[in-house]
Amino acid sequence: MNRLLSLFPCWLICTTLGAQAQAQTPVLTTLQKISQTATINLGHRESSVPFSYYDNRRQVVGYSHDLMLAVTQSIQKELKLPALAVKLVPVTSQNRIPLVQNGSVDLECGSTTNNRERARQVAFSVSIFQTSSRLLTRQDSGVAELSDLKGRRVLVTAGTTSERQLMLYGETRGMRFDIESAKDHGQAFAQLQSGRAEAFMMDDAVLYGLRAKADRPDDWRVVGQPMAAEVYACMLRKDDPAFKAVVDRSLTQLMQSGEALKIYRRWFQSPIPPKGLNLNWPAPESLLDLYRTPNDRPLG
Repeated sequence: MNRLLSLFPCWLICTTLGAQAQAQTPVLTTLQKISQTATINLGHRESSVPFSYYDNRRQVVGYSHDLMLAVTQSIQKELKLPALAVKLVPVTSQNRIPLVQNGSVDLECGSTTNNRERARQVAFSVSIFQTSSRLLTRQDSGVAELSDLKGRRVLVTAGTTSERQLMLYGETRGMRFDIESAKDHGQAFAQLQSGRAEAFMMDDAVLYGLRAKADRPDDWRVVGQPMAAEVYACMLRKDDPAFKAVVDRSLTQLMQSGEALKIYRRWFQSPIPPKGLNLNWPAPESLLDLYRTPNDRPLG
């Protein structure tokens, strides 16, 4: 016992010194980490058509993904790197924030809504899109509004703002919905096609993208009064102003130069993979306003 007691002060001192040394170890910023490793980890979605998704060759494509790759080129120039390796990391609605927080993903550009609740956990770039939630349903379902789904099954993607909006809508109006959550948008649409639910509630742009990807697009329609407007933005870690400044500067240049609009037209007004269908969706005025005066303000 005496010997153990005599060792205790040494153990305490060593532990204290170790903790102090660890506390004094500087935490690398994102730009420092990218510079040292010559690698950037980009988060992407698997079925967020036409923002970030797999094509028929399992290549990541989409509007948001193109913007993210352009930002990556700016980061490489900013750091004067002769080469920058890109590591693509698939994310879901549920794990995207934790993966950004723990450093597994440096930048995620997909269909992520910038709102005040999420801004307490991560940082957001200037906005890259504006949207609102609606419903995707069969042409012959008889569903025209959210109120038509009272007591019926509605699909949502887990961890999305649409899931919360649906629950809030039901609570404020005394309606009950049979809500079923899917892992991602692709799984939700597959379940809708199988007849597991009457409708799928999600951001309208994503719904039009899924419809375009369907085997029989004309069997489906997007209906319902648009819910509150939201903005998409690229997501990055909090408290890293230098990295956010580079990302924002690059996106702002893309928007104000007209390059972002060209990218938009490629994905919303031209045939897109995998079936070569055209969403035929001209850029709304709200998006053009974002392009003219980029900002990172959330709408909710």
